[in-house]
Amino acid sequence: MLEDFKKFAMRGNALDLAVGVIIGAAFSKIVNSLVDDIIMPVIGAITPGGLDFSNYYIALSAKLANHPAYADAKKIGAAFGYGAFITAALNFLIIAFALFLMIRGINKLLAKKDEGPAAPPRNEVLLEEIRDILAKKDGLTA
Repeated sequence: MLEDFKKFAMRGNALDLAVGVIIGAAFSKIVNSLVDDIIMPVIGAITPGGLDFSNYYIALSAKLANHPAYADAKKIGAAFGYGAFITAALNFLIIAFALFLMIRGINKLLAKKDEGPAAPPRNEVLLEEIRDILAKKDGLTA
């Protein structure tokens, strides 16, 4: 059983998947930082009133009447945090677009140029020429 597991774990697909998951987790942290630390502050500076999506929520509990920050509001009572969802959706779109660009670039690198049908081997060309010459000698062609 241990030998079967070793064969499974060392198979190319399983290793590729493991590498993909690890790189994906690291890439996710980079994208989260990009969104939280760079994109959202710029959006907040551009919009009137300094828009900060991370603290947008709808209070579902009377305990949240004084509108604390979303992180505190979650501890006090029920809150519908649509701002955190907007941030997560933006993270997803950035990751999806980055993966699209990466896969598109890889596909362009791997794509073979369509050069049409390959030229026939030289010996076939010579044989066809000989056939045509013999046909003309015998008067078979017009």
